[in-house]
Order: sequence, then structure tokens, then C-alpha cells
Amino acid sequence: MRIEIGGKLFSEYVYENTTRPFLYPLMGPTGAGMTRNWPMKDEGKEEHDHKHHKSWWFAHGAVNGVDFWSEEKGAGKTVHEGFVEVKSGDVGIIKSRNKLVTLEGKTIATDVRTLKIYNVKDADLFDFEITIKPEGEDLVFGDTKEGTMAIRLAETMRLTQPKNQKGEGHIVNSDGVKDGETWGKHAKWVDYYGPVDGQTVGVAIFDNPKNPRYPTTWHVRDYGLFAANPFGLHDFEKKPKDAGNMTVKLGETVTFRFRFYIHKGTDTDAKVAEQFEEYIAGAGK
Repeated sequence: MRIEIGGKLFSEYVYENTTRPFLYPLMGPTGAGMTRNWPMKDEGKEEHDHKHHKSWWFAHGAVNGVDFWSEEKGAGKTVHEGFVEVKSGDVGIIKSRNKLVTLEGKTIATDVRTLKIYNVKDADLFDFEITIKPEGEDLVFGDTKEGTMAIRLAETMRLTQPKNQKGEGHIVNSDGVKDGETWGKHAKWVDYYGPVDGQTVGVAIFDNPKNPRYPTTWHVRDYGLFAANPFGLHDFEKKPKDAGNMTVKLGETVTFRFRFYIHKGTDTDAKVAEQFEEYIAGAGK
């Protein structure tokens, strides 16, 4: 499904013939692609690591013991069942129903996910909300760093380039922690910025105060992986195994909400902290 803002391509919502729905490409306000092209396209100049890092996606590495994050042997799939709402206008809406299916074909959960894409000046802004419901038994999000609300950024934005060469990218979080020190830390937001096609651009992810375990912990790497993950406490904080587990009882649901702010310049240039305050003061509540 093609998504345009002002007649120009913003992204495509890919939901067929895939292990999970994802957005690709993800275009920034300068007209440049903000995410890695591989494995969707092979241009011969990008690292071929982590084939499951497909641009932008939501998945977790341990859901009732099943891996929905990787695409290795035994992994589960998130299967698109249908669209609930598709709407164009001042706010674009894509709302869909999906199910989490094990390798054996068992559905362990269903979800309803909504993308809201806004038309704003000099930036790109969209919200993602997902409500997950167990099927048949309680649902356990397991303690692992492999997850969850994720994006794999353009190769030129990396902090570290191949062969341990220093990159030009930078990471900063809401507490002022920077670069590699941001991994595993709690923060209300994280911004990852760097050069794409000769211009500095960035992506900020805002956690929502209504989300479980706000402010979340972050699985954000120097090679361009950028993910909000509230479950990986054993890895992030050296807590006992399974300390980060979260159970959703049968008959109940859990909802996660995030905002993505794609901007020009650094976090300071783009006033990321101010944008976050506007988010939680308004529609983000």
C-alpha cells in the first residue's frame, strides 16, 4: 500500500509474502531514504547482516517462547488478516488486523495496529498504536533484548561503519545520554541522527506515558538498529533471568503507542525535546 504526503512517496506498507508487516522505504523531509535498503534491495554497498531488519517493524523475540523477531528456523510469523480502515486526508490512517502464528500454525495472539501519518511542515510525523490480545492462553512477552518497536536506519547514519571505522551518526536520549551509552537505558525518547545524501537528518522515537513500563528501555545500536524494548531487563540491566517478562492474561489486552518524528538536522536543530512535550500534552495522551 503506497503512502504519499503532498503527492510524494513517503513509504509503502508491505503486508503480503513477508514474515511480518513493515514500512519500506521510509522517506525523510529532504527526500532521502531514512532506512537501509537491504534485504529489500541489494545495491552492493550495504552490510548484509540481520536479514530480519526490514526497515521499520514491530516484533518481539520471545512471545510464549516463540521467536517473532528473527527469521531463523522455528521463528513465528505475523500474518496480515485484513484492513479495518484506510483513509486519506489531513491525517492518513491505515488500520489492520493481524495474528501471531507459530511454525506449527497455532495462533497465539491477534492484534489491531493503526498508523496515523500527518502532513507537517519541514518534517515527517506518524503515530503507531498496537493492541495485542492473547488467544487460547495467557501471553508472555519474554525477557530478551531482541525486540520490539524497531527501525534499521540508513547505513550512512551509523556511529560505526564496517571494519570498525568511525561513522558520522550520533544518538542522544531524553536524559542527555549519548551514543553507545544509550543502549539499555530507560528514556522517554531517543533521537538517532546522521548524514544521508550529504544532509544531516534524524529519527526520534517517542515513548508514550500510557505504555507499560514507561519510560522504556532501548535496544539502540551503533550500526543503525534502533528499537524501543521494555522487556529486555536481563540483558540491559543484568537483572535475573526472566525479570523483564510481562504477562497478558487471557481475556485482557495490552496496548503500545509510539510517535516517530523524522527531521532535518540534529536533535537540537529539530527541537526534539519540545516536540516530545507537545506529543504528551496533546494527542499522545
